[in-house]
Amino acid sequence: MSGTETAPDELYERLAAYEGRSAATAGVGKDPVNLPMIRHWCEAMGDAHPAYEGPGAVAPPTMLQAWTMGGLSGHGDRSEAYDELSALLDGAGYTSVVATDCEQEYLRPLRPGDAITFDAVIESVSPRKTTKLGTGHFVTTRMDVLADGELAGTHRFRILKYAPAGRPPKPEQRTPEPEQRTAEPAAAAPRRPRPVVNRDNAGFWEGVAAHRLLIQRCGDCASLRLPWLPGCAECGSPEWDTVEASGAGTVYSYVVMHHPPFPAFDPPYAVGLVELAEGVRMVSNVVGVPYDKVRIGMPVRLEFLRVDDELELPVFRAGGEG
Repeated sequence: MSGTETAPDELYERLAAYEGRSAATAGVGKDPVNLPMIRHWCEAMGDAHPAYEGPGAVAPPTMLQAWTMGGLSGHGDRSEAYDELSALLDGAGYTSVVATDCEQEYLRPLRPGDAITFDAVIESVSPRKTTKLGTGHFVTTRMDVLADGELAGTHRFRILKYAPAGRPPKPEQRTPEPEQRTAEPAAAAPRRPRPVVNRDNAGFWEGVAAHRLLIQRCGDCASLRLPWLPGCAECGSPEWDTVEASGAGTVYSYVVMHHPPFPAFDPPYAVGLVELAEGVRMVSNVVGVPYDKVRIGMPVRLEFLRVDDELELPVFRAGGEG
């Protein structure tokens, strides 16, 4: 650990003392619920449900967090307690962060014109956990979202603050004698980020391991959905089974990433939104073609790419029959 050394039990006692303290108070959404944002969301998600347009429209329930986000300029209403908790974890060496999962509860529909406010609390801090990413603590915050002062929904968001596994210690700053000098060992190749696997999407990743791209199918209305969700966006049913994708698809949209750089990737590179033959869409890499040759409408074909000893990913090769 960096900073002041603290015994794990003592550190956890200090972290747990923040449970129940405010993370944000009287936060205000930067915009009221509005039709343009609803339209952009539905276009991006491919959701054409008639409840989200026209007179009497409501916002998709899964937009709950969107109305509370601060954008690039952020929010100025985060509490001192949350900043203190983050600083305590940073000081103990848990300087990396990854979002792991969220849970939402919807109490009433949000409608255009609703003014959004919110309060947030540090709900829990876990004991020290060791994961494939590294060792650290899970921090869960609960946000209560209000529309015109009425509780409309609850959003729980969980992150892992951790020290990355296998991070080499800093070498001592000294110059070895000539007879002690040896060649520097080759640096280990950076790894792709690990997918977050939870109870809602574990079956998808089990399918990938078996070289099958599985799409959820609602057990009541038979609507298909990807990415996986715990319930149907069309009828709300929690019942589902799966169908296997044929592997054919087309590039529905794409972006070329130049910045920010990430050690496991070599920019510029294209990130594609691929529409599968079954009608659902997913984000993945388009391989087999230079980034500047990717085009909307390009036919692609599913394949599985092993990126390291532990991780295999579904990607799409250009030139497949759509």
